[in-house]
Amino acid sequence: MPVAAVSVAAVRDDTVLLVKRGRPPARGFYAFPGGRVEPGESHEAAAKRELMEETALVAPVVRELRVVNIAASPKEGAPAYRLVVFAAQEIIGEAVAGDDADEARFFSRTELAALPTTDSTLEIALELLDTRYSRSLP
Repeated sequence: MPVAAVSVAAVRDDTVLLVKRGRPPARGFYAFPGGRVEPGESHEAAAKRELMEETALVAPVVRELRVVNIAASPKEGAPAYRLVVFAAQEIIGEAVAGDDADEARFFSRTELAALPTTDSTLEIALELLDTRYSRSLP
């Protein structure tokens, strides 16, 4: 059974928020802030909590964007995850790396090209940076 996890894809102007993972899985890769859903916690509440813990940012409104199934990684000792990605357009505060993030900041489309990311992170980030799409977020 995959572990329930969430992440938040946040857009500010023409940039998207990413954190550099400080721990496995995906240590050293850039991804959306997120983590495991705690027992009894809703996915939405977990997304908002993880965003705050990893970046010190607040998203008043998030909406489910996509589900990504992540295979187990025996090499890293990581289980399989069912990751629910939430989208947020309004973000309050300034990004500060916390919890298991080594870095937290907003990146432009050009900067994304040089970062080590997972395929799903890059795909979703580029979709969100499309002007027509980002205007339709809550």
